[in-house]
Amino acid sequence: MAQIHPTAIVDAGAQLDNSVTVGAYTLIGPHVKIAGGTSIGPHCVIEGHTTIGRDNRIFQFNSLGAIPQDKKYAGEPGELIIGERNTIREFGTYNIGTPGGGGVTRVGNDNWLMAYVHLAHDCIVGNHTTFANNAQMAGHVQVDDWVILGGFTNVHQFVRIGAHGMTALGTVVLAHQPPFVMSEGQPARARSMNFEGLRRRGFSAERVSAVKAMHKALYRDGITLEQSKARIAELAQSHPAAQADVAMMLEFLGATSTNDRGIVR
Repeated sequence: MAQIHPTAIVDAGAQLDNSVTVGAYTLIGPHVKIAGGTSIGPHCVIEGHTTIGRDNRIFQFNSLGAIPQDKKYAGEPGELIIGERNTIREFGTYNIGTPGGGGVTRVGNDNWLMAYVHLAHDCIVGNHTTFANNAQMAGHVQVDDWVILGGFTNVHQFVRIGAHGMTALGTVVLAHQPPFVMSEGQPARARSMNFEGLRRRGFSAERVSAVKAMHKALYRDGITLEQSKARIAELAQSHPAAQADVAMMLEFLGATSTNDRGIVR
C-alpha cells in the first residue's frame, strides 16, 4: 500500500503506486494517477485528470489539475501530465488543458520548478528547465528544454521560449524568444546568447561559435528576418558540428513566423 498519512483523503478511484507517499491533509481526486517513487507533501490538492510520473518530489501547498482560469471553459475534458524526476516547490498552480489548446497541460522530465510558479491551461514545458520563484506562464505558452526563467518572469499567452534560453529577474516576455537568447526588461529585449550555459552543457567551441554567428545574424547585422534565416542556414555548412543547433533555430523561426507575436528584439 502507498504510504498515506491518516489525515489525507485519497479517492478510491485514484491510482497510486505502492511506493508513493502522501502527506498530511492532502486531497487526491478520483482520476489521478501517480507512479512509483513520487512524494506528495502535506496540504496539496491534486484533482482532475492528472497523471504524475515516477520520482517526482512535490512539496506542500500545491494545486495540481484544477480547472483553467479561462472564462470560455465549460467543463470540457482536459488533462495535466507531469513527467519524471521533477521538483515542484511550494504554492504552484498547474491547470488542466482546454479543447482550444489540445486539451493537455504538460511538464516534461528533470525540471526544477520553484515556489509560486503558475502554469496556465495548455502550457507545454520541456525537460531540464529551471523556473525561479513566481515565474508565471499564461495560457498556451511553450517552454523548450534547458530554459532558465528568472524570478518574477511573466510570459504572455501563446508565446514560445526556445531551448537554452534565459530570462533575467522580472522579465516580461511578450514575443517569442528564439533558442539560446538571454533576455531582460519589460518588455523583454535580447541582450546576448546564453554562452556560459552552453559551455556548462558541453557545447564545443565550434557550436558556441555558430551560436554567436546566429546571434549576429538575428540582432547585430541590421538585416531582415528572412535574410537572417538564410544566413543562419549557411552555418550548417561552415559549422558542421552545429547542424542540429542551426536546424533547431530555423525550426523555431519558421514555426513562430505564423504567429503575430514576433520575436524578442
